[in-house]
Amino acid sequence: MYLAVSDHDRVAAGLSVVFLVFTAVRVHVVVRALRARRNSSPAVAAGGAAVDAAAQPQPQAQAQAGAGPRPGPNTLEKEPNAWGQAFAAVAVFGALAAAVWLGPSVMPSGDSTPQPASCSDGEHEELPKTYKKTPRPVTGEELCEALNRPDLAKLLGTPGEIATAASGSSNTAPLTDGKVAQPEAEVTFDTYSVNVSATYNKLTTDQYVKLMKYGNEIDVRTLKVLGRPAVFASDHTMKIEINLGGGGSGGPVEQGPLARTLTVALDRQDHGGYCDITVWSKSGALPNDSVLLDIAEKVLPTIPERPV
Repeated sequence: MYLAVSDHDRVAAGLSVVFLVFTAVRVHVVVRALRARRNSSPAVAAGGAAVDAAAQPQPQAQAQAGAGPRPGPNTLEKEPNAWGQAFAAVAVFGALAAAVWLGPSVMPSGDSTPQPASCSDGEHEELPKTYKKTPRPVTGEELCEALNRPDLAKLLGTPGEIATAASGSSNTAPLTDGKVAQPEAEVTFDTYSVNVSATYNKLTTDQYVKLMKYGNEIDVRTLKVLGRPAVFASDHTMKIEINLGGGGSGGPVEQGPLARTLTVALDRQDHGGYCDITVWSKSGALPNDSVLLDIAEKVLPTIPERPV
């Protein structure tokens, strides 16, 4: 009955009707049986006339000191109340139905409900030495906490999704011999994945845009975000196949779907360093550029501006 009402399930509705009809028939049969048993006394003679009570042998009362009269052998036992039993049966089924109906709203939710991914894994990694030399750098854990917002899925245009993975790491930039801090964080949903990284080098946004002429970036567009120089660009991700079954290595590195990146300077004067906000999906679909701007407006204020 609960499934029939809540999920509009016709099969469940049919089964509940059959169950109720069967219960009603059983209650009716029990009531008739109890009535027939009650009406069977006094005994009826074969000719149809009731046996004269005077003809029946009567027990002689025997007086005993301090004892009351003892019941005779023909004394009728008190029959159970048929309607009371029927009402009790219906009440039990009603209580069970109420428990099933109100259970989901009263009882606490179990572990079956998926929970959003958390950034903290209980372990704090040791920061590379360059983080101590870099003025006011943000860590990967701080970036993850800033990115893994409760409204991130809504900003991406998929409000019904929850984060399936969230991570942050305090790395250094490649090809810099560990001298440039580059923390990053990533949050994954069923539709989109979002990556945020901060690179503490001396490359300005203007110089970064000039380097794009020698790269594979497409759809380049410059702008300002929160008063800072910024640039939009798209580039293909890499698709790597890993064979976990043995018998040879995975396939070659292939070109993956496009990713859209918003690069914003770490300070308004653009003295060097930048923050990358990248969004991509397995299907290749990309959100509008306004989505990356909304994410940047939420995340960038949590990253301290780079001092001069």
